Amino acid sequence: MTQITASLGILHLERGLAPGATPPPPLPGSLLNPATFNFPVITETVPGAWVENVVRGDPTLEPAYMAAARRLVERGAIAISSTCGFSIRYQAAVATSVSVPVAMSSLLLLPVLLRQLPRQAKIAVLTYDSTHLGEDLLGLDNSADRARIVIGGIEGGKYWHDELKRPPPPTDVAAIETDVIACISRLRAVHPEIGTILFECAGFPAAAPTIRRVAKLPVYDITTLSRMMLASVA
Repeated sequence: MTQITASLGILHLERGLAPGATPPPPLPGSLLNPATFNFPVITETVPGAWVENVVRGDPTLEPAYMAAARRLVERGAIAISSTCGFSIRYQAAVATSVSVPVAMSSLLLLPVLLRQLPRQAKIAVLTYDSTHLGEDLLGLDNSADRARIVIGGIEGGKYWHDELKRPPPPTDVAAIETDVIACISRLRAVHPEIGTILFECAGFPAAAPTIRRVAKLPVYDITTLSRMMLASVA
């Protein structure tokens, strides 16, 4: 009989790897690296979920997300996350389909982070593609709260292009750092009140140590939220 180990379950996007091909090892600090959590990690690929259609928001993917989440629970997942912050569109459906905590996106942290800061402070949301990150994904009904969120993206950069390839090349952390630092500089020039950074993109956590050091601001991401879930149940 196969022994089931309590694990963090991660819903993974399609990567386009050839059958039998070995994926690149997960980066230190990344969502897919068990050492990030000191806890076992298991994944399920969501059939048909590619970067381009998840970022755009394809409603037909909802059943595939729900089915993959149920498979994770059957394999021992005691909490579920996702490798794309834009999967927040499927948060309600996945949470309804399983009986374990679900956090599909770091964007779920926004209401909490806003209340950690003084009212005049703002949060910079750094995203893979700001052209598709609308107000509907922020989960904020209060217009005053919404006014405290500034959004910046790295669309058009190297990492953005790499992730659209099938399969994508190994993650270039230096490219992420360069694009994110430039984006933060642009945002702070217009919004000096920025007091915290939130990474929407689940690919950004590997760059978080560098960004914290350069920006000298707190940086939150999907690994932050996943640790919180694990601490609550493990």
